[in-house]
Amino acid sequence: MNIAVCVKPVPDPEKYNLLEIDPKTKRLVREGIPTIINPADKNALEAALRLKELHGGRVAVISMAPLFSQDKIKECLAMGADEAYLISDRAFGGADTFSTSYTLAKGLEKTGIQFDLILAGNDSADGATSHVPSQLGEWMELPHITNITEIEIHDGIASVKKKISDGLIEYDMELPAVAGIARNSNQPRMVSAMGIVKAKNKKIEVYTQKDLDVDEGLIGLSGSPTQPGQLLTPDMSRNAKLLQGEPAEIAAELLAIIRKAGIAV
Repeated sequence: MNIAVCVKPVPDPEKYNLLEIDPKTKRLVREGIPTIINPADKNALEAALRLKELHGGRVAVISMAPLFSQDKIKECLAMGADEAYLISDRAFGGADTFSTSYTLAKGLEKTGIQFDLILAGNDSADGATSHVPSQLGEWMELPHITNITEIEIHDGIASVKKKISDGLIEYDMELPAVAGIARNSNQPRMVSAMGIVKAKNKKIEVYTQKDLDVDEGLIGLSGSPTQPGQLLTPDMSRNAKLLQGEPAEIAAELLAIIRKAGIAV
């Protein structure tokens, strides 16, 4: 089987306090912020690697991200992916899910590989829209399904379990197909020392805008139907009053303030 996994480097949730929004472009300023592979994308990669172990073939990862994200793509190679493709160009910056999925579809087309299955994390830690897997399926005119917890392949058919609010639904779909893998649906493997050594000899193919057969009206910020609106900074200031006196006096005054606010005590 030929399996592609779409991965996205996202800001480390432990460092969200460092994130800022550029007031002019209204985009997140990611430079200098530590990144990790989107957790659900790691679940998708783990699912792909398990299928490869059962059926043979190869696993390719593809990402649309800045060039400084190559170390995260190397991490995917160290986990066991066979090859990697990085779509990176300022022209692709600021894309919403519509333009991102379009660009990923064009990147997959550029590889020249006939993929039997294309996996992606069901949602991203930074955007959490859950749009990309379905949009990618539409661009590629392939069957697609989201929020998958289990996937098995038999005779050209993917048998999957889709998580819903009160249980699971089982589906069969013909390959090739696209699937969004649910977060925490499996335990991604650890990167081994041997995996790191092998990853050093695996090349990351970089695609820029000129390498892809894209419609300029469908890429990046300008090609995105979703546009940022006005930025508003909430006023977080609070009125404060210093209470002075003996503890009993302060307690009585505090109770009076609480009752005046309409709170029964």
